[in-house]
Formats: sequence, C-alpha cells, structure tokens
Amino acid sequence: MTKKQVAVWTLAGAGLLGATMLQAVGASTPAKPAPDKLAAANLVPGPVAAEGRVVTYPGAEVVVGAERTGRLVRILVEEGQLVARGALLAELESDELRASLIEAQARVAEAEAEIRLAESNLKRRRGLAEQQIIAAHDLDQANRDLEIAVARRDTARATVTRYAAQLEKTRILAPIAGTVILRHVDAGETLETGAKVATLADLQRLRIEAEADEADAAGLKPGAPVTITAESYPGQAWKGSVEEVPDSVTLRRLKPQDPARPTDTRILAVKVAFAEATPLKLGTTVELQIAPARR
Repeated sequence: MTKKQVAVWTLAGAGLLGATMLQAVGASTPAKPAPDKLAAANLVPGPVAAEGRVVTYPGAEVVVGAERTGRLVRILVEEGQLVARGALLAELESDELRASLIEAQARVAEAEAEIRLAESNLKRRRGLAEQQIIAAHDLDQANRDLEIAVARRDTARATVTRYAAQLEKTRILAPIAGTVILRHVDAGETLETGAKVATLADLQRLRIEAEADEADAAGLKPGAPVTITAESYPGQAWKGSVEEVPDSVTLRRLKPQDPARPTDTRILAVKVAFAEATPLKLGTTVELQIAPARR
C-alpha cells in the first residue's frame, strides 16, 4: 500500500468516527416538543358552561292541599300575596261538624252529671252496707253504675276530640311563611282529600339547579365562582358559587336552549348559590359560566 492510499484510508476512518459520535450525542439529548404541542400543554382550561333554572331551597316551596272532602266556602288569599306561617288560607264547609261537636260536648256534660249521681249513690250505699241495712249485691250495683257513667264520659270525650280534629281540618293553614305563587281553586268548588289549594314559596331562599355535561366533571368543585346571565336581562350578569356537586350523573331534565344540543345526554345536577341580590324570578332559565377547578 502506498503512502497516498494510507492517507485516504486514515481520513475515511476519521470521518466515520466523527459521524458515530454525533449520532450518539443526538440520541442522548431529549427531543424538543413541537410548538403546537407546547402551547397545548400550557393551555389554561376555560370555564364550564351550563344551563339552569332558579328554584327554591328544599322545604321553601310547598303545595297546600285539602285534608278532607268538602265544599270550599271561602278562600282568603290571592296570587302574589305574602302570608305568615299559620295564616288561614281557605275554609271548607263545617256547619254539620260544628253541630256534631256541640252534641258530643253535651254528652260529656250529661255523663259527668251521671258520674256525680253515681258517686253520691255509691257513698250512701256504702254507709248502709256498713250498717248491714242493704245486701252486698246493692253495693256492687252502685259500683257498676259509677263505672258505666265513667265509661260513657270517656266515650263522649273521645267523640269530642274526633269532631274537633275533623273541624280543624276544614281550616287550611299556611305551613310556611312565603308568597302565594299559585292559587288552584275558587270558592264554591267541592274538593276531594288531597286536592291542591295553593302553592307557597319563600322567595328569599332561592338558588339555581344547573345541568353541566358529565364530561366537565373534573372541572367542577364546590366553592368555584360562577357568572350568571339570563336572556330576559341582556347585558347583565350576577355572581354565584357552586354549592353542591352530586356524586352521580343523571339524564337531562331541562330542554336545552340550543336546539342543536342533544336532549338525552347525561349530566351533573349542580347546585349554585347566589352571591348577591338579583331580579331573577323563580323558574327563570339562566346560563352559567363556572370557573374551572385548579388541577
């Protein structure tokens, strides 16, 4: 081999060694992510959108019904009227019950008079029995007469209690303080037991029942700030906060405002509390923007 050939092979070996070293360095250096992947990794999640409706807290809305059958002789409230707890809302016909109650009370008085007579008779016969003027049978009869009188009085008292309870059911009272939002009947109607008379609601105890898509479950946490808007109040918004996130999903109950959205999706029924006073009415449909939970 000539000196020229040795020089060529030496240069080729050096080049091959350099390429091998560059490949090794490249393999040990981590690859940099593409610009679009880097932007996606640092992207802050947006708010969770949901739709809801203004409702009352549990126990703050009740439907008051008739507890017995009867003709409604008067109704004392109108829709929109404020009523106190225990206020008389309506009254059923009660003349016959009142007459029966008076009769039962008279029977109590009659039985008590019989008891006094029986007690006096028993006392007298005990004295005669001690003097052996009457037989023991006469004393037993006096005792029996007193027991019968007492039983009649107790029966009459029970009848009075029963009629008084029935009479009380003719007076339909407000179980809570609130506003009459619906009146279901008018005077003169004959009602069956359980018939609706009026719906009351405490309008100071309102919140929102919202429906968020189950896919947004990871972004929903109690205490998260909420922005509330409504089509009926354009350009206005109010503050709220997530009060409760359920542990299970359910089917959608509200009809979506966007007709393109499916109605058979599964949702989380999120409860949202108002953080400030609003003009929103009970039953108003609202839209929510819920701040995402921090990861």
